[in-house]
Formats: sequence, C-alpha cells, structure tokens
Amino acid sequence: MNFNDSSGQQPDDNGDAIQMINAYTAILAITDQMLQAAKNNNWDELITLEHNCKRLANQLMEQPVRKILSEVQQKKKIDLIQQILARDAEIRTITEPKMAHLQNILTNCDHKRKLKQTYRTDR
Repeated sequence: MNFNDSSGQQPDDNGDAIQMINAYTAILAITDQMLQAAKNNNWDELITLEHNCKRLANQLMEQPVRKILSEVQQKKKIDLIQQILARDAEIRTITEPKMAHLQNILTNCDHKRKLKQTYRTDR
C-alpha cells in the first residue's frame, strides 16, 4: 500500500499520529463528561470541563499540521471528530434553551432597574 501524498511524506511512524489520536480521544472523553454535567444541570462542572476541553483543543491545534496519518488513523480521527461534534450538538440542545431563559431573566431585571431609576420619587 502506498501512503505517499503529493509531498512525498510517509504516514507518521514516530508516535505523533498516535498522540494526535489520543488527544482526540481525550477530548471525546471530556465531551462525554460535559454532556452528563449538562443533563444533570451541573453548570459549574460543565464550565470546568469546557475549560479543560478548550485547553486540549488548543494544544492539538498548536501541533504541526504536517503529520500524515495512515488510512486507519485517518478513519479513527474522523470517527472521533464526528462523535465529538455529536456530543457538542447534544450539549447545545440542553444548554441553549437555558441560556436563552437566563438572558430573558437578566434583560427583565435590567429593564426593571432602568424603570426604577427613571421613575424614582426621591428626586
């Protein structure tokens, strides 16, 4: 099987590709925990996990992009990314309505505060 691409590079044999797959696997594990936290309305835990996930994603993005993956590794990477995106969609389905509700509460509180300031009787 020929793994050459147009640059003539071979699939990564020195462990960098395995590190990349492990990073995606770790991100998936965190998104699974994030989904559980969202389902349990554990917002503090969700925020902590989100920061951890972002840190891992940033580390992954900082890695050189010259890595050539074997066909099996590429399929694994794609599968992991699809699972991560699916979890993210589930998390958003749970959190977005709650965020909209909180935004409405904050907006109403702000309107009430402005009305009180406008119509104060102690002027």
